[in-house]
Amino acid sequence: MASLQAEIKQTKPFASPIDEALLSVLRTAAVLEHHLSEVLKPFGITHTQYNVLRILRGAGSAGLCGREVAERLVSRVPDISRLLDRMVDMKLVDRERDSADRRHVTSRISSKGLRVLDQTTPALVTVERTRFAGLDPERLQLLIGTLAQIRERL
Repeated sequence: MASLQAEIKQTKPFASPIDEALLSVLRTAAVLEHHLSEVLKPFGITHTQYNVLRILRGAGSAGLCGREVAERLVSRVPDISRLLDRMVDMKLVDRERDSADRRHVTSRISSKGLRVLDQTTPALVTVERTRFAGLDPERLQLLIGTLAQIRERL
């Protein structure tokens, strides 16, 4: 197992263990994001679009407004409306404007969006299982708890 310092070809030691931990979390997230993006590329969607599809599938027939989708995303996006518009153009999402309040627009996953989820999910599960295969349940729980503790301090 290569150290982060060797992996990023850093010649000087880290200034502190906190610096090394932060860079390690960021580097790990980037590596995982890249791997997941490569798996999704043949399906023509990004990891964020996949996340939107999962959120809308979970919302069911009621759907969600753009703000609600944005609040549930793993990674924040600057313009959720534009993202949803692109997904409508790709026929992955359907949007409906409320007749009583024209400002309110509900997004729902389309049948094509459901098919894309069905096609992509097994490949992503394989990536997840491969990347986390060496961690026993106790270490996974420790990792989950540690990352949650870091996020809570924001």
